[in-house]
Amino acid sequence: MISYRRFVYVILPALALLFTGCAGLYFREAGKPPDRPPQFELVDWPYQEYWTGIVFNGAKIGFSNLVISPSPSNPDCFDIRSEAALRIRFLNFDKKINLHSFDQVAKDLSLKCFEYDYDLDGNRLKLKGCLENDHLEVDIVTQGGKRRQSLPVQGKLFTTGIINLYPLLHGLEIGRSYVYMVYDGETQTVSPVEQKVLSYEKSDLFAGQAFKIKTRLHGQEVNTWMDEKGRPLLEISMGGVIIAELESKSTAMKYLAQAALNKAEIMLDFSLIKSDIQIQNPSRIRHMEVALSGIDDNLNIPSDERQQCKRRKNQVICRIEPQTPLKSGSTGTAHPAALRPYLMSSYIIPSHDQKIRQTAAEIAGQADETDRKVLLLLEWIRKNIEQEPVDVFSALDVLNGKKAECQGHAFLYTAFARALKIPTRVANGIVYSPQYQGFLYHTWAESLVNGRWIAVDPTFQQVPADATHIKFIEGENISDLIPLVNLIGKIKLRIIDVD
Repeated sequence: MISYRRFVYVILPALALLFTGCAGLYFREAGKPPDRPPQFELVDWPYQEYWTGIVFNGAKIGFSNLVISPSPSNPDCFDIRSEAALRIRFLNFDKKINLHSFDQVAKDLSLKCFEYDYDLDGNRLKLKGCLENDHLEVDIVTQGGKRRQSLPVQGKLFTTGIINLYPLLHGLEIGRSYVYMVYDGETQTVSPVEQKVLSYEKSDLFAGQAFKIKTRLHGQEVNTWMDEKGRPLLEISMGGVIIAELESKSTAMKYLAQAALNKAEIMLDFSLIKSDIQIQNPSRIRHMEVALSGIDDNLNIPSDERQQCKRRKNQVICRIEPQTPLKSGSTGTAHPAALRPYLMSSYIIPSHDQKIRQTAAEIAGQADETDRKVLLLLEWIRKNIEQEPVDVFSALDVLNGKKAECQGHAFLYTAFARALKIPTRVANGIVYSPQYQGFLYHTWAESLVNGRWIAVDPTFQQVPADATHIKFIEGENISDLIPLVNLIGKIKLRIIDVD
């Protein structure tokens, strides 16, 4: 039910958010820092490689590795290669994620070219890009084909792969601050990074002394403790839920055996939002009012005809109103300009792809009414797409693989609907699970049917979707979903009224 990829994959590049609450128990001042702040050029970098082990919610789930070397193809550049491998159990399935990256950089770490390869449960995404004049030209390849991304660049550009290298190149001096722009392959965006060297500390969690660096990217704060050689001794995220520790290669790679033996549902345990009232048959719920706490002040939960949310002191009160069943009507061909984003094709929702369009047309057949087309799409997905927690990059991954979790179902339905000229958007939030007696993160769709936005859940075959669906964010891109990182594991929910 939860979109595992969008949770772990979004936060993987940062691997460490602010360690809150217990910092005073584990970290203390290490005395006077070195008189000369550590600073190195790439030509005399103090290490060539390091390995880290990754722990999630107390269980080891993977490793990462970074290697720096002079570029054999360009004597004025350096090659930075890194990989990360994760293995985690979710809903009784072993999930595997492998990420490989190559960055060619100048002596000041600024980007020249890069190649990234992401493998999620067997589905692949490849990115290849180079700086050309004042633009970054990127080729993005998925099962849906190849598309070109062109991003304007002002000044020097870096990548997320050098974030842990930048402070050492410019000096680990207490109080120093750095701001620079990076290309993030996970979100395919150019975004600012802010870094500051905060203090010189020691801890029971690592040997020796370390410089504490705070990094901010995509609204997330990262704390990293680096030794005098710039190696990340420790990185902590989400209040200690995710930890990366410097390890030897053999120790870091032992995660394969540990993860294979680990049968605990650590993702499920962490993301589940317990409910004070048990709902026996959520599919019959048409009205619900809840109080949510732990919602970031910067996140405005959307309100519309179906869902009205208002912030009251430290809580957000949401009322989900009933939606009437679909009514027949003409699809129509003209749409206002405001609806164009919900008809657009993208590499995630490739509604203009020939296979998507042909399949959607065959499903709809001779149906003219929008509501009839929606029902036919849901029925086809029910019969042809298996429900398994398999992560995907695009709707074509689902169509070709014939299996997906909720997010994949929503992607495929949205692609079909847009191919049939039905404005459709992707909704992300939570829904009640009777099996786990609480709310889990979930993805569904909303289609414009006869002038009304109707919640459509391809996973549960619901139209309109029941009132336990609480929408937090709209959008299918990873960059749209980053605010969810601040919610998972923090939200508490109280049911005020249910009908």
